[in-house]
Amino acid sequence: MHQCLSSKYVIARLEVKGHKFEILVKPDLALKLKEGKKVDIDEMLVGDIVYKDVRRGLKASPEALRQVFGTTDIRKVAEEIVKRGEIQLTAEQRRALIRAKKMQIINFIARNAIDPKTKLPIPPKRIELAMEQAKVSIDPFKSVEEQAMQIVSKIAKIIPIKIAKAYMAIKIPPAYSGRIYKHLVSLGEIKKSTWLSDGSLYVELEIPAGLQNEVIDKINKLTSGTATVKVLYVR
Repeated sequence: MHQCLSSKYVIARLEVKGHKFEILVKPDLALKLKEGKKVDIDEMLVGDIVYKDVRRGLKASPEALRQVFGTTDIRKVAEEIVKRGEIQLTAEQRRALIRAKKMQIINFIARNAIDPKTKLPIPPKRIELAMEQAKVSIDPFKSVEEQAMQIVSKIAKIIPIKIAKAYMAIKIPPAYSGRIYKHLVSLGEIKKSTWLSDGSLYVELEIPAGLQNEVIDKINKLTSGTATVKVLYVR
């Protein structure tokens, strides 16, 4: 059994009703499931046994599984163990996950936040430095969105920042209007779209405020700089 406990696999453990249940899982998929994302349980599981002690190779009894989970179905049991229990990460795995989660949070904040004074996006490096100044701690098990909102509140004491949306008016000339609509849908939420008499397309688009420059650049690229883009407001 010891050979299974490599850096690729970790133990997920749940203690309930006087019983201990353990399974071997792939940490990246187990963490996604814990965050509420959909994952392939078979892909997440390493082996198809529920243990009461992985290291000693002791299996959980079918009676204990039925008593606690109401089933002996490995997939249903594994899902409950991961969602309700703890994932036993090594120190190295934990550090790597925290680093990755930190970058995801920084990118999320950079996409969705602005400096409320200038209404402009905030560079990721500035956000990262503010997080370090605020001594923000990252939880590898909590979702990016949940932590980002809490972190914005903390770093707002250090830099001017707020989560906001930008509302843009875009006019696409006839030569590009037919093929650009699907691209606009992928850039944000279309609030209004009108075909003008000359064949131009007028669209009002709501986007995460931190993406203003990125969206303007993308529209200019798609239309060879012929589109008219105006930021109506940011709030």
